[in-house]
Amino acid sequence: MALSARLKDYAILMRWHRPIGAFLLLWPTLWALWFAAGGVPDMRLLLVFVAGVALMRSAGCVINDYADREFDPHVERTRDRPLAAGRVSTREALALCIGLCLISFALVLAFTNRLTVLLSFAGAALALTYPFLKRYTYLPQFYLGFAFGWGVPMAFAAQTGAVPTLAWIVFWANVTWCVAYDTEYAMVDRDDDLRIGVKSTAILFAAYDRAMVAVFHLLTLALLFVAGILAGVGIAYDVGLAAAAGVAVYQQRLIRDRSRDGCFRAFLNNNVLGAAVFVGLMLSYWPTSD
Repeated sequence: MALSARLKDYAILMRWHRPIGAFLLLWPTLWALWFAAGGVPDMRLLLVFVAGVALMRSAGCVINDYADREFDPHVERTRDRPLAAGRVSTREALALCIGLCLISFALVLAFTNRLTVLLSFAGAALALTYPFLKRYTYLPQFYLGFAFGWGVPMAFAAQTGAVPTLAWIVFWANVTWCVAYDTEYAMVDRDDDLRIGVKSTAILFAAYDRAMVAVFHLLTLALLFVAGILAGVGIAYDVGLAAAAGVAVYQQRLIRDRSRDGCFRAFLNNNVLGAAVFVGLMLSYWPTSD
């Protein structure tokens, strides 16, 4: 295989052509950095965490496809992925995943403190074990929330040297948000997952799936509202939460008939929800930021 074709397959394996996952991982990390700093965070830490998000999201995608290599060929949406189609070997995939994790760890080790380094081990463990849970539990979306949200306590630790109550409220807001949007994502594959034995909250919630998505979006917004009170942020943050609530309502419209296209569009729309919260948070600190 030509080098250009191999590199393209590696890029597809890391989902560089579909950055939505990186954004969904990035927004709560940015929320945490701004909350922790009370405004604009240390620029070096900001760059480290943005790079870490890109690296660990890529590593997570690789290990996910490794875990799903026997199932993906039987799912309409995933059958042409490089591992499923045999264009990349399992050895190559594992080597790529390890390399991405090592680069990410090197950044944490070089530019953050001891507490952040210690927390990074738990973060890596969560990211690398998540894909295997869908074989054994109907709640992998919760575990993904832990994995995607672990950047929150790490961000607080890097910026302040501690992980206060505010950090854990933001962390749990991310967990509930992840359950909401990843349930929408799982609704896309529900028929295939039922056929091949993969478990998800979309299957667990069954006819109550739309209601549960709404519940978890509501929990997310409530937790973020409490975080805003604790942090003493300005009115712009509340406006951002109101905009995010409007986005959540719009997603209910998208998933009303549970079509694959509508559910996938709703999942993608969470990028707007996360951005709305961040813009409100950033603007609420704007007058006092350096």
